[in-house]
Amino acid sequence: MSRTELEHKDDEATIPFSDSLHFSDHPVPRRLTSSQKRANQWRRWSEDIIPRMIVPYLSYIEETLSLRHANVPGEHHSNDGECGTGCRTRSIKVACVLFDAFEEITIIACPCFPTPLQLLRRGLFPCAPMVPSLAVDLRVLEFVRLLFVRQSPNQTAWCDALETFLDGMRYKLTLKNSLRRRFSNAFHWYRVLTVLARDHISTLITDARKDGSHVDQPSEYLRSRCPLCFGGNDWRNEVRGSPSMPNIIVCIDACFTQKCSTNPRGATGSDPPNPTSSFFLPTADVNAMEDFVQRCRGEGRQARASRAEPDEDCYEEGMRVPVSVLNGCGDSFIAADEKREKASTRFFTDTGLMALLCRHDRVLWVVNLTSAGEKQHYALALLDRLFKHLPAQMTIGLLYDIGCQLERSCRKWKFMDDNTLSRIVFAVAVFHAYGHQWPCQIVYHPRKREGFGLSDGEGCERLWSFLKPLIPSLRVSGFNQRLFVLDTQIRHLDSKSLQGFGHWLHRRWIHCQTKKNGALDSLHDLQVDEDMLRVEWKAQVDHQTKPAPRQSRNKAAEVITTVLALEKTLEAQEASIRELKMQLHSGRVPDIVEFNLQLADIRSRRVKTADTLRRRRAALGTEDKVNLQKMKKDIYLTVRLNALAVKTRIRDRLRQRKFELERLERSYRATINAEHKLHANTQQSIKRREPGILKLVSTYNGLCSQLQSLIRQRRAPPYAIMPHIIPRDGIFLLDVDDDIWQDVGLDDDTMAPPAWLSDDVVRNGIRLQLEVDQCVEEEARLMRERAVIQEWMLAEWGAIRGASNNADAVMSFHLRSRADELVNICVVWKKKVQCIPCAWPVGESWGPSDEACFRPLVDAESVEGEEGDCEGDLEYGEIGDEELMDAIEDIALADEYRYDYSNEL
Repeated sequence: MSRTELEHKDDEATIPFSDSLHFSDHPVPRRLTSSQKRANQWRRWSEDIIPRMIVPYLSYIEETLSLRHANVPGEHHSNDGECGTGCRTRSIKVACVLFDAFEEITIIACPCFPTPLQLLRRGLFPCAPMVPSLAVDLRVLEFVRLLFVRQSPNQTAWCDALETFLDGMRYKLTLKNSLRRRFSNAFHWYRVLTVLARDHISTLITDARKDGSHVDQPSEYLRSRCPLCFGGNDWRNEVRGSPSMPNIIVCIDACFTQKCSTNPRGATGSDPPNPTSSFFLPTADVNAMEDFVQRCRGEGRQARASRAEPDEDCYEEGMRVPVSVLNGCGDSFIAADEKREKASTRFFTDTGLMALLCRHDRVLWVVNLTSAGEKQHYALALLDRLFKHLPAQMTIGLLYDIGCQLERSCRKWKFMDDNTLSRIVFAVAVFHAYGHQWPCQIVYHPRKREGFGLSDGEGCERLWSFLKPLIPSLRVSGFNQRLFVLDTQIRHLDSKSLQGFGHWLHRRWIHCQTKKNGALDSLHDLQVDEDMLRVEWKAQVDHQTKPAPRQSRNKAAEVITTVLALEKTLEAQEASIRELKMQLHSGRVPDIVEFNLQLADIRSRRVKTADTLRRRRAALGTEDKVNLQKMKKDIYLTVRLNALAVKTRIRDRLRQRKFELERLERSYRATINAEHKLHANTQQSIKRREPGILKLVSTYNGLCSQLQSLIRQRRAPPYAIMPHIIPRDGIFLLDVDDDIWQDVGLDDDTMAPPAWLSDDVVRNGIRLQLEVDQCVEEEARLMRERAVIQEWMLAEWGAIRGASNNADAVMSFHLRSRADELVNICVVWKKKVQCIPCAWPVGESWGPSDEACFRPLVDAESVEGEEGDCEGDLEYGEIGDEELMDAIEDIALADEYRYDYSNEL
């Protein structure tokens, strides 16, 4: 039975509140099971106690000046236990856990003035909603709350340390059971209370801002999620400057390390939901999208079955990349997926997460994965939710690891209507672009596609790194508890990123200017015409994205060349089998199971290659067979085919190595103390080293030298081009502009090579011009965000001032606190973005007056005097795990890795 069915069944069998838990007049109370008691307690917390505690909690914070002057727990208040309605009262002894003490107090409980509210007046929070045996100091809970969003949460260790600490001061706990369970209950519901209390203040500010002026604007939810993307007064201002650029840039990615184990005792159902807002999409919406996708695929298959598929390579409707290239990209990622350690639905109820983030790494929505793989309906559900919150004409740029495949599916199976598809610009994330074919990269790579500037699409990877400490505890957590903890961490990340927006814009602007000036200087040294470079780039894209059959002028010659290439591939595979057997005979096999899998895979590929070669040879005519023998005697052609085969092998092994390093990274992030395992894995990769990528590079460069000699000796065809030698330095980076992707001089596709293929000056000029274009796009987007951030600050300040006009003393205190937070942020923002011009006039005012900003400005300057501006900040594409990066560098420098072919012939 699925989780949704179980939840529905639990809702139908709702257990009513039981008076037997408190003040029952029945002579023989009805006995409840432990699960019924927990359900009753959860409902009392969610529906009764916590809602009633919000305003008293805010009042207590105001009274104690944000817990600075807390009340004495044992102090008796004048109205404690007094009841004017004649209710029955009951004396309850409560053990109180303080920072430096442990004491017992007595509470006179009354239905009119519940125990939780009485404890709250004393600065305590109860462990149960009705008759608590333990209460914890609010300052202790607040400290633990702040601690657990900054490190791996471990309540067991905390409670054990606290108990030992109090025991050392001769405070003995007289509780029947340990402290952990009671403390956990109090801590959880305290966090719920703090979330709802902050949402209460935010609602007051939002209501004060609603004046009807935000018609046809992004939703209030999106405005709260990212001020830089959605905080402007009018998103159309952004369109007027650069209509070709997407209005916002978002990224999607999945993570299979954030999974939750199946209950080992076979328990069904799930823990009750928390009464807080969540970033997670409802399960019903995800299931509805899955059903919709299945219906579309079923209808699409029926329609396609009635049409004959074309024999030759071609473009699918709306796509700029031919079918053969898209199939190659799909096969590459499928091959990597098969080797990825994903979550089995047999052992894991929840198999991972998929998130939608903006380009500023702010989480928009998250979806819980319950399937073994990364299915498309999860991404479609996230996009569907996003478009429901956007104006009808607003466009997005989507960065996704397999963006080409998602666009193909949307057009092929009609997952989206034409209007919605026209509002999406698809691209692939920078880090995973290496897995795509070169024709796909020149269309979908964000460094080649117009409108993405310097966005990398790796915000999700940074999010997974931030959530890494939660992996162990959430592996055995309840469903709703897991979502609640993740929501809490995301809120903490929001708070940090909001304060850092000024630094973020400043760093991006400096980086953009440095990169742009460097590219312009290099472009000026080349002395090439910009218009000519743009014409050549367009010609290169058009030529390299043509369907495969149209790229050959001589079909017979292509068949013969294919036969020769297959022969070289077969020889390479047979050599690999011999090398593996030599390893076995010499006893250099660390893992026999993995060795057998690798050997079986290579043999399978050899059989397929031999079968393909046999069929191609049988299809040759008499004249073709004669030409084949002549071409075999052609030294230049033989060397060129050898070079092409070696280069193809280098590309395959580099891709496989990149996927292997990605698995290593995921393995590292899934381990709390991974130093020993990581070092062991690195050493095993070194020991399992086959010929090595650098050895292949040396072989390829030697073949290129032979081709150069043959060209100089005029033993090569006319217009023969010298292939580019692969430099050993930087071979493992797989940059999109590396020569490894293009087979210059290794095919006879054209007799008169164009400048973009044969002229190194033009090729470098195209690369530099594209770099300048990216920087110009990034510059324009940063200028928009500079204007938007000031508009958001001005509007937020006005909303807080407006809410304060109608607020009582308690709410006024909290609104002033929120205003103080805004002033501190404003001071940093103003200072950091003063070097960035605005895309449109926004005036001088930021909201807070100069007098209000003066004191925080002095404090900020004193702090900056002690710390550097960018200390602790990650630059573009950096990962904050030095140990992991050291291990990856060790592998790269040693050039050790175990390879498998990732593409089927």
